[in-house]
Amino acid sequence: MNMDFFEALSEIEREKGISKDILIEAIEAALISSYKRNFNTAQNVRVDINRQTGSIKVYARKTVVEECLDPRLEISLDTAKEINPNYLLGDIVEIEVTPKDFGRIAAQTAKQVVTQRIREAERGLIYEAFVDKEEDIVTGIVQRQDQRNVYVDLGKVEAILPLNELMPTDRFTHGDRVKAYITKVENTTKGPQILLSRTHPGLLRRLFELEVPEIFDGVVEIRSVAREAGYRSKIAVYSRNPEVDPVGACVGSKGARVQTIVNELNGEKIDIVHWSENVEEYVANSLSPAKVLEVEVMEDQKVARVIVPDYQLSLAIGIRGQNARLAAKLTAWKIDIKSESQAEEELGRLKSDNHQQEPDSNDTFV
Repeated sequence: MNMDFFEALSEIEREKGISKDILIEAIEAALISSYKRNFNTAQNVRVDINRQTGSIKVYARKTVVEECLDPRLEISLDTAKEINPNYLLGDIVEIEVTPKDFGRIAAQTAKQVVTQRIREAERGLIYEAFVDKEEDIVTGIVQRQDQRNVYVDLGKVEAILPLNELMPTDRFTHGDRVKAYITKVENTTKGPQILLSRTHPGLLRRLFELEVPEIFDGVVEIRSVAREAGYRSKIAVYSRNPEVDPVGACVGSKGARVQTIVNELNGEKIDIVHWSENVEEYVANSLSPAKVLEVEVMEDQKVARVIVPDYQLSLAIGIRGQNARLAAKLTAWKIDIKSESQAEEELGRLKSDNHQQEPDSNDTFV
């Protein structure tokens, strides 16, 4: 093994960050396996690569015993003393057994080991680069699609976007740019595996952080997100600065900020509401754009009973109950919505029932 090879190892150490000594140790370990495999031997051997000359030697390691029963692993004390009179029982004697054509095997093995270690190091670097991006947004190029996944090129690695993590409105072809949310980064035997999502609520949160400087700076905070991907979402926002309107900051001038996010999500409708410590106020806000007349909170059941004007009932409930469902997710409260007339009717029935239960003045009680 010539000195050019060692210079190449030094270059790999500088460029890839893989220690030259670790590479040489790995090559020596691989050469032991190659020797045993190619020369059909089970004896215990050690391979030594000289760092100065580049020479490679194979040594059979044998234990000094009184009587040799297995010449592959043992050597008699008398024979050992012929090599060196200082050997004692239990010592290890090393005898060079380097084959004539071992240089060719060594070169091939070394190339395989170095290539494998470089690949492992690159996989490690990719994993380290993306593990910190978990729960963040990335932009990639659609490469292909099969029956289960869309494969997205992120530059150094190909990520997986499962079809069940696509929005119903998503339509991608080869070469399309796509923004997605990293849900998981795993280090597998085949290298880093990165899983993406377009339906995760975190995607909406990150898009607002990118688009609204007040959120990025921490002045405005997103307290809760509820999403039915591709159709409608709600976010509850709060301002740490009383002079900053959190809803206005998210909407932007003439709705420019929120519209950018809506466009990225293929027209998904987004309701931005004020978060409040007051449950009644928060629940009322969550049902936006519907107007709420009254909210009654039952803490023990975590239920909020809401009364809305008659003409606002369908708006408050939403198409197929979507608005009410998202409001419940956003606030983490069960919401019971009734129109003003329904509430009055129930109140009338309740009063009637109470009146019927009142005792007649002519009745006699014992």
